Amino acid sequence: MHAHLGDRLVVESPSTGVVRRDGEIIGLHHKDGTPPYDVRWSDTDDVTLVFPGPDAHVQHLETEADDTPSGTGTVGDDTAASRTSANPGDIGRRVAEERRRRGLSREETARRARISPQYLAYLEEQPSDPATATLFALAGALDTTAGSLRGGGVDRPPGQGHALLHPRLNDLDQEECRRLLSTHGVGRVAVTAPDGRPAVVPVNYEVVDDAIVFRTRPGSVPAAAAGDEVAFEVDHVDEAMSQGWSVLAVGPATTVTDPDALRDLARRAHTEPWAGGTRDTWVSIRPTRLTGKRITPADQSARR
Repeated sequence: MHAHLGDRLVVESPSTGVVRRDGEIIGLHHKDGTPPYDVRWSDTDDVTLVFPGPDAHVQHLETEADDTPSGTGTVGDDTAASRTSANPGDIGRRVAEERRRRGLSREETARRARISPQYLAYLEEQPSDPATATLFALAGALDTTAGSLRGGGVDRPPGQGHALLHPRLNDLDQEECRRLLSTHGVGRVAVTAPDGRPAVVPVNYEVVDDAIVFRTRPGSVPAAAAGDEVAFEVDHVDEAMSQGWSVLAVGPATTVTDPDALRDLARRAHTEPWAGGTRDTWVSIRPTRLTGKRITPADQSARR
């Protein structure tokens, strides 16, 4: 008997062939995929060490990987899942992003979810379809929902969850506003469009020497920010915890024209514009006013 991480162990009745129990294999103890296995049982959510008997068989997870057991190795082997090239599925990407956003290591996340770091590495780096019990365990470890990890609601705007029972809206000081703003990502710039109408557009931005900078195309709506005082906003909503924050920066915007400055901006950029295409016009916003708000539970605010 040989198994890969993510395969299903099925125990059937010898006489009738009816499935008596099944579970997801979340840990291997031998490099060749032979027993025993760490199994999370679907009926109890318990994780046990299993030496399969003659009434058990392995139901292999179908992936695009080759026939080599991916990520095989002893439990806790951090390099095991890295022996094949990383090709994460949607769930793996979302798990990895939530884990990094919350500053959790693989080891700590695995401990909270009661799975091995080896199996978590496999989920994050290879296409996989974890069992429902495992998905709920990961969601609990990451303070999110199983639906979110599966991508539910990706087309809906954030903030449709339930509000806190006792929320408190707190003002953020200048230092906290700068810290949150400096994390870079996607923000929104409010401008007067070339047709004279107001517009709010999302842009990938960076913070360089206290200036908010973004790339766009000449003649585009974001490029219309140059030469005016504009407002720039960035925020984050934690749906699972019904919390969030926002930072608003107001200041004059200019087009960056100095060749040395342009080369430096291109070198320091963390990401390419999500909209794609050639976007070599850099706009810089120098904030003259920074304000921010954070929503937290009232009892948490009292402890801050």
